[in-house]
Amino acid sequence: MVIDALLPWTRWVLAFHVMSVMAWMAGMFYLPRLFVYHCQVRTGSDESARFKIMERRLLRAIINPAMLASLFFGILLVLTPGAVDWHAGWWHCKMTALFFMFLFHGFCARWRKDFEKDANTHSERYYRIANEIPTVLMMVIVIMVIVRPF
Repeated sequence: MVIDALLPWTRWVLAFHVMSVMAWMAGMFYLPRLFVYHCQVRTGSDESARFKIMERRLLRAIINPAMLASLFFGILLVLTPGAVDWHAGWWHCKMTALFFMFLFHGFCARWRKDFEKDANTHSERYYRIANEIPTVLMMVIVIMVIVRPF
């Protein structure tokens, strides 16, 4: 299904999609880094309370709204005539990487709740490794959309 009325608005929709994706990714890069630093402080300390506030605000005020905006504008782009070749391999690879980005977003939300309850079970090293996941997924997505290798 495509909506011809979106054609005159394509550049605007694309601009808002790119801006919202940038905000989403900025948060997705930063939140696991906050978890790394949060692991370094004592549970129940003032620093731990400050990290809880920072993590909650980052997720709820920036990451979640940016993700929803990215999804909204992305759907509008998909509904724009000629935007997607549904049989192209790059599209399926991009959507798979995007699925894993949403999954990672969910894990970050769960980890934040664990920190909120002082129930974190993961190490600083775990979050350092997890911090690289959105970067790799973003690279795959950008290459698929820009280069369209297959």
